[in-house]
Amino acid sequence: MVTMIAAAAENNALGKDNDLVWHLPDDFKRFKKLTTGHPIIMGRKTYESFPSPLPNRKHIIITRQKNYKACENCVVVPSLKEALAIAEEDEQPFVIGGGEIYKQALPYSDKIELTRVHGNFEADAFFPEIDLHNWELVAEEYHSKDDKHNYDFTYLTYIRKK
Repeated sequence: MVTMIAAAAENNALGKDNDLVWHLPDDFKRFKKLTTGHPIIMGRKTYESFPSPLPNRKHIIITRQKNYKACENCVVVPSLKEALAIAEEDEQPFVIGGGEIYKQALPYSDKIELTRVHGNFEADAFFPEIDLHNWELVAEEYHSKDDKHNYDFTYLTYIRKK
């Protein structure tokens, strides 16, 4: 089951200048809890936005750059199809971005774990539109802003309709 996991604003904004436009510590904790122990598939720019590789996850990085060097335990591939083939031994690989990789992965995905950040943001990377004819919302959990979170947000879980 391929799962896309993302935090996106109401206008589907993901980030700007290769960085997030909000800081949600609880969302980072949820991301860690869900993805730990599973392969994470990402584009090169997403990988480069990390201060260091994320522990206990196989990093599969998609780039067209030949001879791209990444971390010792990272796998570098030229396409999403190759990334999915490498990750297929796991029961739930995660696609973690960025915008172009999400767009490519949508047809291959069975589940979406989306943190909907309530607000509209200026961005240069966007999450693809979720067509509710193809996806069913199966879980929803609202969180209001507080001293650690500047924005209200909702965890949404979608499953592809059969």
